[in-house]
Amino acid sequence: MPKVKTNRIKYPDGWELIEPTLCELDAKMREAESDPNDGKRKCEAFWPIFKIAHQKSRYIFDLYYKRNEISKELYEFCLEQGYADRNLIAKWKKSGYESLCCLRCIQPRDHNFGTTCVCRVPEHLREEKAVECVHCGCGGCASGD
Repeated sequence: MPKVKTNRIKYPDGWELIEPTLCELDAKMREAESDPNDGKRKCEAFWPIFKIAHQKSRYIFDLYYKRNEISKELYEFCLEQGYADRNLIAKWKKSGYESLCCLRCIQPRDHNFGTTCVCRVPEHLREEKAVECVHCGCGGCASGD
C-alpha cells in the first residue's frame, strides 16, 4: 500500500504575517506560467516569470535585512522552501549588485564576447538609452544608475 503524504511542515513564528503576500505572488506566478505567449518572442515569454521570482525574493530580503521584521528562523525557512532565491539574495548583499534583476545577467557564458548583460551598464555610459535585457526584460539593473 502506498504511503499517504501529509503536510507535516512546521511553520515558524511570524509565518502568518507573510503568508498572504507569498500566496498572492504564487497565484501571480501560476497565472504567468499558464499565460499563452501568442505573438511574443521566445525570450519574452519568460519575462513575467523572472519578474515575479525577483519580486518574491526581494520581499523576503527586505523583510529580513532592511526592515528586520522576520526572524532568522523564518528567513531560513523561506529559503529552504523555495520562496526566495538564496543565490540572488547573496548577490544583493555584495557591493555593486544591490539592484541585480536576475543571475543570468551576470553570467558571462550566457552573453556574447564573455561579458555581462547590457542592462548591467550604467545609463550614462550606454550608447542606446532604451535597453531591454534579453533574458529577463530588465531595463537596467546597474547599481550606479
